Amino acid sequence: MKKYAFGFLLLIFTSNSLMAQGDCSSYYPFKADVKSEITIYDKKDKKEVVVNYTVTEVSENKATLTSEVYDNKGDFVLNSEYDVLCNGDGVSIDFKSMIDSQMLEQYKDMELEITGTNIDLPNHLTTGQTLPDASMDMVINSGPIKMKLFVKMMNRKVVGKEKITTPAGTFDCIILTYDTELKMGMKKTINHKQWLAKGVGMVKSEDYNKSGKRINKSILTKFEN
Repeated sequence: MKKYAFGFLLLIFTSNSLMAQGDCSSYYPFKADVKSEITIYDKKDKKEVVVNYTVTEVSENKATLTSEVYDNKGDFVLNSEYDVLCNGDGVSIDFKSMIDSQMLEQYKDMELEITGTNIDLPNHLTTGQTLPDASMDMVINSGPIKMKLFVKMMNRKVVGKEKITTPAGTFDCIILTYDTELKMGMKKTINHKQWLAKGVGMVKSEDYNKSGKRINKSILTKFEN
């Protein structure tokens, strides 16, 4: 369970801000074959994970993205596919659609209940703006044992602008902060700071523990539009 939960959360923390300019969105990719590579480093800046994203299909109001996760040795860990939907003034991602298919396969013979609210991102972001919370509750019932995973994204705010340089280039970014509360037996809260560029997406992200110490960072290392 821990392996798949880690993969699921990894995809949330990176893909909720993977973006490229399109007809319906200023940020999420609505153009086929857009590719991004996000490299994640630990608190000592040692490469930990690489996530590759590809926009595989685009319709009038929906883009389908696939992701592949590799460890620091280049070995495949897991993949996933999810949809990004237009909502009139931006895009919306269903938490449920981001769950790794391998995780679902593991529990196919058990009762699985998933509820929650979408992750919304408006087309227009300005400093001081507050964004809506998002959440997901997942309960896996195997008879005598019931496992629960609760995830909540909250306190989402636009806090400023900054120019950021990565191996993929130099970008004018807007900065988002938010907190993720995870409960799976024990409760854990992670604080996030993300730098987002229009037409590109997440350029940089940093995660912090409750003491304010950085626990990892994510960098856009490749981008193909």
